[in-house]
Amino acid sequence: MANIFIFHGTGGYPEENWFPWLKQELENLGCNVIVPRFPTPESQSLENWLEILENYRQFFDENAILVGHSLGGAFLLRVLEKYGIQVKAAFIVAAPIGILPIRNFESDRLFLGNFDFNWKKIKSHCRKFFVFHSDSDPFVSLGNGKELAKNLGTKLILIPNAGHFNKSAGYAKFDVLLEKIKKEL
Repeated sequence: MANIFIFHGTGGYPEENWFPWLKQELENLGCNVIVPRFPTPESQSLENWLEILENYRQFFDENAILVGHSLGGAFLLRVLEKYGIQVKAAFIVAAPIGILPIRNFESDRLFLGNFDFNWKKIKSHCRKFFVFHSDSDPFVSLGNGKELAKNLGTKLILIPNAGHFNKSAGYAKFDVLLEKIKKEL
């Protein structure tokens, strides 16, 4: 049984967008799915989010899979930097890594410093990366997805007209993501 984490973004919560649907689909396959609730936007900081995640540290192992949406994707990168663990795969959806425009740049920057990621360390802690981005994201520009895929040495999965992959863009389900995760189980 794989342990799968889903990380929400700024202003997000576990019951929004495609998170409940994906959780249910993966649980139906026998996975243990953890969707932590992080403080946001009040008390949003890397330290506070890492403190919440410590409650689930025992579920990180070489078969764990991480899924991050928006700032949750950037948080996922910080987790791989910080924890000396190896995970199986990481799925990063519409994550800001510092390429403007980013709608929540000030709050995200406060959360992630100057977006100075240690790519070598991140890549050493995860066997396979998947990066999703849209050409119509009003929150996080496409340049973030392109740069992220380049730095992780993976192909960008570009989904046209998907907005920010949130419910208002029609994403109460995310079939492409589910199919990619299934192949990694």
